[in-house]
Amino acid sequence: MRKRIVPQTPVAFMPAGSWLPLEALAQVELTSEDAEHPIEAALTTGAGPGWQAAQPGRQTVRLLFDEPQHLKRIRLVFEEHEAPRTQEFVLRWSSDRGRTYRELVRQQYNFSPPGTTSECEEYSVELNDVTSLELSIMPDIGGGSARASLAALQVA
Repeated sequence: MRKRIVPQTPVAFMPAGSWLPLEALAQVELTSEDAEHPIEAALTTGAGPGWQAAQPGRQTVRLLFDEPQHLKRIRLVFEEHEAPRTQEFVLRWSSDRGRTYRELVRQQYNFSPPGTTSECEEYSVELNDVTSLELSIMPDIGGGSARASLAALQVA
């Protein structure tokens, strides 16, 4: 048997400057927004605590790119510091200006403050000609009164 020992390398995260400047490349459509937690706070690095919906229930955040994009990485960060809940999100993409969407991921996550308060998902993808990226969030699949929130949405 042939084998070799290789040094363990840490997981590489994208440096802050490698993420696309979404404010310059896309419009944002969303179903709701709390005035104190605008979507810009989730799309711009260091802009604040993130976005929050104005009311409970399913919410959608949709990026509409001015020009088709080639995406290699998508990063989502969710935080919940108040109440335990199970959240579900669905991430979809379109190459035809939103006429049809293809699902990338559907995932549920349990928040249990004060212990489990943050979820960070980073996906390596090979998506060509992306004209729209859609995130649908059901903040509490149990039907509670939680409002959807998003600490960060970044793409590269």
